[in-house]
Amino acid sequence: MVAHRYRHRDHWRRRALALSDACGLAAALVLATSLAGGGVSTGHVWWALLTLPAWTILFAAYGLYSRELKRVSHSTVDDVPWLFHALIVGTLLSWLYYEVVDRPVPTRELLVFAALAFVGVLVLRAVGRRVVGAVLARERVLLIGEGEVTAALVRKIRSHSEYGLDPVGLLCSDEEPERAQVPVLGEIGDLATAARRHSIDRVLVSNSGLSSHDQVALLRACRELGVKVSLLPQMFDAMGPSVEVDDVEGVTVLGLNPPVMSRGSRLAKRGIDVCGVLALALPAGLLMLLSALAIKLTSRGPVFFRQRRVGRAGRPFEVIKFRTMYRDAEERLEDLRRQSRDPNWLLLDHDPRITPVGRFLRMCSLDELPQLWNVLRGEMSLVGPRPLIESEDRLVDGWGRSRLALTPGITGFWQVLGRTNIPFDEMVKLDYLYVANWSVWSDIRLILRTLPAVLSQRGAN
Repeated sequence: MVAHRYRHRDHWRRRALALSDACGLAAALVLATSLAGGGVSTGHVWWALLTLPAWTILFAAYGLYSRELKRVSHSTVDDVPWLFHALIVGTLLSWLYYEVVDRPVPTRELLVFAALAFVGVLVLRAVGRRVVGAVLARERVLLIGEGEVTAALVRKIRSHSEYGLDPVGLLCSDEEPERAQVPVLGEIGDLATAARRHSIDRVLVSNSGLSSHDQVALLRACRELGVKVSLLPQMFDAMGPSVEVDDVEGVTVLGLNPPVMSRGSRLAKRGIDVCGVLALALPAGLLMLLSALAIKLTSRGPVFFRQRRVGRAGRPFEVIKFRTMYRDAEERLEDLRRQSRDPNWLLLDHDPRITPVGRFLRMCSLDELPQLWNVLRGEMSLVGPRPLIESEDRLVDGWGRSRLALTPGITGFWQVLGRTNIPFDEMVKLDYLYVANWSVWSDIRLILRTLPAVLSQRGAN
């Protein structure tokens, strides 16, 4: 019964994605024929539509229907590299297909098709996921581990509805289970009973407090029950998405990034920054002009706000932002600290120092646009650790200091995952994981995820 529930959900998720892909590919075929081929040929379109089953098989071979079944936070952005590669291979195979059926297709038409299919499939996949998430029930999650770890997991799950998870309960031997924020359904030995009684779809295991024997027995039990398993590694604080699974004669080994970033990687990161700023120059310039006029016309004081921040390797620099507060904001700071929800930095639900225009700029993150100048000067990056003021930076010590190995960014994990909703200590941990697991794709992925995060206004303050 347990397995049937999640398999039913996964069944419809896979078919929704396949239908989205077929619609995106079909639309791209018709548009490419019309735009690049000089008109729609009914016969040609029918031959093209016959290739749709083959495209589905190709996408399945690239894991575009199965990869997210193992993951919790999989999104359409994560499909980009696999979809891009699959479309390249599929387009080449399509060229061979048309040569075989003696209906040659111009190269220009195939290139237009590939570009349209890439955009169309991504958009429709995002729509399909949203529809499935709205129609189907959330995955019911049973957590296993000690209260301190699971409490953080429950809070993170509940703050990100896009994961589609519903934390139902906890199995542990903790003496203070109330910290977990979910009902305690028993101990580890009660797994089978709890899974069946509460219709569990996924088990999320923290190995805190578990022996290796308990972990193996637990995984075997989950397999027999037919529920999905997500396992926190023992050193999860030092790992991230770039971990590679390797083996030495059958012994599983996890490979981490080298501790030193190569010169080529730094050049690639700098290239992304410069190209990104140049691409954003025109639209950002227009938005900055309108923002500056709104600030000047509605409140006294300068248009820009400059503040000393700590940059790469601890070197200070002056960050530039649009002024969003009244001129006496600094004088009122100490009086407001007593109301802060976080002892490490000022975190208020409603800061009275913010102007009406400033509130709008902050909600839309438009106040960050002048930092593109910092990026152009090399003081900041498009993606990176959060640039802290000196008083906040002094609170970071030990392994957290390695967050300064890369240039601070306009956006990053802290921006995408919740901004001010994230406690200070967890922000430091996210910055550390970003630096330890940096890759070109991680920067591109975070840039692509920033716009939806800004539009949703999650954590904006």
